[in-house]
Amino acid sequence: MKKTIVRVRSLKYDKKGLIPAIIQDYRTGEVLMVAYMNEESLRRTIRSGKTCFWSRSRKEYWVKGATSGNFQFVKGIYYDCDMDALLIKVRQVGVACHTGNRSCFYRKIN
Repeated sequence: MKKTIVRVRSLKYDKKGLIPAIIQDYRTGEVLMVAYMNEESLRRTIRSGKTCFWSRSRKEYWVKGATSGNFQFVKGIYYDCDMDALLIKVRQVGVACHTGNRSCFYRKIN
């Protein structure tokens, strides 16, 4: 596996300056949630070691856990082969979903 380092500004953001971030438990591999980042929220995540996202509805930055205490501590940040999506492995404190479920992916299509 080839390991490379990329600059934050070199990633491929969409027309609104956003990139999807898949959040995964670093120990179990469980997908916890998906959110969006822009260049600044990714920089804030790297600096603080806690996930920071851009809220598309509220048009503001938000740190996961800032109000709930359910922080996500970053263990690694990866980007895909097209450089247009992120995988962030975290140590999740508490639950990831605003509904109170551990993961946002708690429902299954039958």
